[in-house]
Formats: sequence, C-alpha cells, structure tokens
Amino acid sequence: MSTTQTLTPNADPAEIAKFDAMAQRWWDPAGEFRPLHDLNPVRLDYIEARAGLAGQRVLDVGCGGGLLAEGMARRGARVTGIDLADAALTVARLHALEGGIEVDYRHATAEQVAEELPGAFDLVTCLEMLEHVPAPAAVVAALARLVRPGGQVICSTLNRTPKAFALGIVGAEYLLRLLPPGTHEYARFIKPSELARFGREAGLELVDLTGIDYDPFTRRARLGGDTAVNYLAQLARPAGSAA
Repeated sequence: MSTTQTLTPNADPAEIAKFDAMAQRWWDPAGEFRPLHDLNPVRLDYIEARAGLAGQRVLDVGCGGGLLAEGMARRGARVTGIDLADAALTVARLHALEGGIEVDYRHATAEQVAEELPGAFDLVTCLEMLEHVPAPAAVVAALARLVRPGGQVICSTLNRTPKAFALGIVGAEYLLRLLPPGTHEYARFIKPSELARFGREAGLELVDLTGIDYDPFTRRARLGGDTAVNYLAQLARPAGSAA
C-alpha cells in the first residue's frame, strides 16, 4: 500500500501531529503513554477472552507506536496495524524489529483498507482512537466493512460524562499530568448509546460493554461495570451478513 495516498477528510491533522510529536516516547512506561502501558494487559485480556487471538487475522486501527498490535502478535495473532502518524509508525516498526515481532504496519485509514480488503479480518480493534477523529461513525462503518461475517470488532473510548471530564481531562491532563494537556477534547467523547447506534447503522450488533477502572496512584487497571469514564465495547458482524 502506498504511503503517499491522499488522506480522507475523516482525519484531523492537529491530532496526527500531536501523536507524531510524542512518538519517540511511545514505549517509555514512565512517559506520556504511561496510562496505555498500564491499561494494555487488561485490554489484551479482554480482547483474547471475548474474540480470541491465536491464529486470528487482526487489524488494529489507530495502532500508534504498536503497543496493542505487538501485544496481540505475541499472543499468536497475525496483525496488521494502521495509522496516519508517520513518526509513530516508524517507532512501531523499529520496536517490532528489535523484538523479533512480526506486525505489518501501514500508513492508511480504516476507510482506505476497507476499500482494498473488505471482510478480510477475523477481528478488528480500534482502541482510544474514535475520540480523535471528526466523524467516528464513518470509522465504525469502515470497521464493519473490514471484519468478516461472524467476526468481531472491539473498540474502546471515553464516555461523555461529567465524571469522564473530571478524571480524563482535568485530573489526568492538568492535575496529575499523566497525559499532555490538550490530549483529549470533551466534545469528542462518545456515549455507549452513540457507539451502539454507530455500530447498528453499520450492521454490527453490540455484544458487550465493560468499563475500565484505573488507579493512577497504584497504576492498577481492572475491568469493571462502571462505563462512566473509559469503556470497552464488543460488536459482532452477524454470520449471515452480506459483504
């Protein structure tokens, strides 16, 4: 796939630049991506339990520096990771090479890959990315086209609630400095009902919603019932659905 493809309108250049600027620190567990390092084992366990990983053909949309993509590959999946942040992709490729992990990283959008490889993946993941694009419903529609009938789509994002604003922005970005100020924009947070609607309109069925609880002081994350801040969603493409 060419790295010179024109970006679709469903991409925010400021968001891409933001993550490119931090790319060299992606794998630093004490840096700006510390919360992702702490959340990654829990997220991987959820994905493996809900959809399986060994032998699965997986697409990770918005893969960034490859934290999740590498984790899934280590658990036996055949992983393709896509992103629009060139510096982050460079870091991802180098880290995988150093670790002897095979991941196919590409500069592309979900919409572009859906045109090229519709229904090609057993599992599509899109974690902590939907809140960074102008039209998340269009991304979900592309995820639905990418997964095979009977396959699974797993997303995570932030809920648009006062609690998420207090903890995810005020607390994480300005008080505890776990994330750089401006990482998130509250208006782009997505309610579970909205994500379920995006999926339904794209032909996906919501199977599960699970909250993620994170204690920044102990750096412990666990799955829980509270979806008021950060949550995981499992959606399925019905087995008999048309391509």
